[in-house]
Amino acid sequence: MAILVDKNSKVLVQGITGTAGQFHTKRMIEYGTQIVGGTSPGKGGEIVEGVPVYDTVEFAVDATGADISVIFLPAQFVREAAIEAIWAGIKHVVVIPEHIPIFDMMAIRKEAKRYGTIVLGGNTPGIISPGQANLGIMPDIAFKRGKIGTVSRSGSITYYVADTLTRSGYGETTCVGLGGDPVLGSTFDDILMLFEKDPETEAVVMCGEIGGVYEEIAKDTISRMKKPVICMIGGVFAPPGKRMGHAGAIVEGNMGTAKTKLKALEDAGAHPAKTFLEIPRILEAEGIKPAY
Repeated sequence: MAILVDKNSKVLVQGITGTAGQFHTKRMIEYGTQIVGGTSPGKGGEIVEGVPVYDTVEFAVDATGADISVIFLPAQFVREAAIEAIWAGIKHVVVIPEHIPIFDMMAIRKEAKRYGTIVLGGNTPGIISPGQANLGIMPDIAFKRGKIGTVSRSGSITYYVADTLTRSGYGETTCVGLGGDPVLGSTFDDILMLFEKDPETEAVVMCGEIGGVYEEIAKDTISRMKKPVICMIGGVFAPPGKRMGHAGAIVEGNMGTAKTKLKALEDAGAHPAKTFLEIPRILEAEGIKPAY
């Protein structure tokens, strides 16, 4: 199985007529993702990569039964697009753009909670269930269907972890990008519990980075999990006060450092990995055999 998205998911692309929307729609379709429609106000009736375009999400949902959307729009339009999707009944929203204004993201989170919608991002590479569906900008060459779930704030780390799991024979059930913005739609807790309930996921690799407290607040969830959790934190040597790539990757004072995150997670029972090659060694030590 997989979490959040699989071969049966009916995907809507918001911003499908834009350059990024068209390009990644083509990629997602070629992977096998079931793209059932796209939206672009004023361009309803057009066809992009064989996919019908609708003026609104409501029209698209009524016509196609779409249940998940992926947003390829400039940051200033994300709030309206995400809330439109939530109000239309979309249950999973994937926000690809970065630098979403904090107030906008808080508004999206409020509506998502109210309607029971799971939001990933902003600044997420997306989500992929190998062999079934790829939503976003993930390079599918790194992924292969297997038995390990991954969740990460960093797109690059997601790809390297997946490549390590693929090459070592473990493969992945689903790889989730939380996003690198300061305020995110979902937390590690949300995704970890989905993996805990998934019968095909035998262990989870959790990858964080400096800044914020998303990693630390996952410690209670990890302590309750029966499945092994391996943790990696990027930015061990990052200088305080300097943003490292993502808008949310900045250490202020003594909070949000890589060392404090690693200690909190290790105290909760997670297995720390300093390098990618340590991940398969930890899985083997936990008695988990490769999938192929």
